[in-house]
Amino acid sequence: MTRLRIFVAWFVLIAAAPAAAAPGQAAVASAHPLATEAGLSILAAGGNAFDAAVAVSAALSVVEGYSSGIGGGGFWLLHRASDGHQVMVDGREVAPLAATRDMYLDANGQPLPRLSKDGVLAAGIPGVPAGLEHISRNYGELSLAETLAPAIRLAGEGFPLDARMHRGLTFKRDLLAGFPGSAATFLVGGDVPPVGHLIRQPALARTLERIAESGAAGFYRGPVAEALVRGVRAEGGIWSLEDLAGYSVKERPPVTFEYQGVTVVAASLPSAGGIALANIFNILDGYRFTEMDRVNRIHLLTEAMRRAYRDRAQYLGDPDFVSVPVGQLVHPYYAAGQRATIRLDRATPSAVLPPAYRQREAEDTSHFSVLDEAGNRVAGTQSINGWFGSGYVEPETGVMLNNEMDDFSVKPGQPNLFELVGAEANEVAPGKRMLSSMTPTFLESDRGVAILGTPGGSRIISMVLLASLAWMDGADAETMVSLPRFHHQYLPDQLIYEPEAFTAEEIAALEALGHELKVSSRRYGNMQVVTWDRATGKVAAASDPRGQGESRIY
Repeated sequence: MTRLRIFVAWFVLIAAAPAAAAPGQAAVASAHPLATEAGLSILAAGGNAFDAAVAVSAALSVVEGYSSGIGGGGFWLLHRASDGHQVMVDGREVAPLAATRDMYLDANGQPLPRLSKDGVLAAGIPGVPAGLEHISRNYGELSLAETLAPAIRLAGEGFPLDARMHRGLTFKRDLLAGFPGSAATFLVGGDVPPVGHLIRQPALARTLERIAESGAAGFYRGPVAEALVRGVRAEGGIWSLEDLAGYSVKERPPVTFEYQGVTVVAASLPSAGGIALANIFNILDGYRFTEMDRVNRIHLLTEAMRRAYRDRAQYLGDPDFVSVPVGQLVHPYYAAGQRATIRLDRATPSAVLPPAYRQREAEDTSHFSVLDEAGNRVAGTQSINGWFGSGYVEPETGVMLNNEMDDFSVKPGQPNLFELVGAEANEVAPGKRMLSSMTPTFLESDRGVAILGTPGGSRIISMVLLASLAWMDGADAETMVSLPRFHHQYLPDQLIYEPEAFTAEEIAALEALGHELKVSSRRYGNMQVVTWDRATGKVAAASDPRGQGESRIY
């Protein structure tokens, strides 16, 4: 067995290993071909991976605005090749200063239907504009005006409505039709336009131009901020100019650990991803996992997920507001205690574990991965939460607002829109960041490097876990994004799997172990991966076949 070494940045800062020879090639993998093209154009213009990341993020905000945008938030995991510096740029949304713990409850203390999901009260203060400026100013080589130019062009000139956005518009038509700015942007005569219809967003283009000219101040202060606050308050919201002016990104050390000779670098709080991955790998470290047959591997992974997600629900929240027992949750001794509760011949019913609350997040998020010729790399995951977020586009600015407030524990023990429920650690508070599962991740070993992440709400962590294990077993980028997936999140007590994930024999064996299996109604996730093989020098990139993304080598 391999001794798992955990380094949690809250306690120990570690220096990355000296940079190896540069890859000599660059690659971009994103959820939309036009965003990938934007990133490649910036690399061709002399930008580095960080410049390309800004371009991809901004372009996704335009062409995949139903999943992410400058009205939302994100985490960007950065690696600087010159000195090995690694950091997570935290651009997560925050609760407005007028937010209260019980703001989504009625007089009887019960959640008001859809109040934390639809409309302006569902929106946290966005972090993407500040994140883009921060990355550009501190890590890029080109100006923000240069890196935002592709997104400005896409917003102003327009792009053809694709099948994925068309499905989202059909699903959310009634919500969007209720807001004039949203209807004017995405609907024609109140109806969903046909695939191929040119989507133009001139107001959003002007907002991006202000950011290009003035940096984050072009969004958080001045005319854009004033329009956003005016629009939100007219709809019954609680945003203020102080909320916007006071927003700032945070640089956080990532969660870093080693497993079987692979260094894993993953998102830290307020993402649950890195802590959950460290805990799961710590559990696996007590078994001869690679020697197990497939059914026993699935069983053990399910039991490890069950326990990591239980802890996610119970303990995790914004580290600037709550004391999270990170050292305990990632300690090998803690995992040893968890292993003592695992039977290899029987599933553990979630009901017999110490009680916790369950929570589920929206799956409509976007991820991209970038590597440049020098070896700089970015894994970026950004979101507005559900399809088209809050549904509200502020007309003067063209900004679609998120509905990330629903990622708080609106009421401890009460499921949100996506079945994740949290404890007091993740309750609403003014200026607080809501917990997330977004898990941008780096893998590095003597073999090389993998840059990965995916949308998928609560399933993000399990998808990154499975892809990481595959890479450790020798899989290439294409295999990583294509793997059939399965997932367990403590509650509901179900092992959810894609139709192709298990054979009939494996299903029978897992059921005999006591697992309740549920086939997913659809394939899920949209993983984007870039890899660099040190031995061969080969750079590869792959986009999830479940989506419409594109990966390209430069």
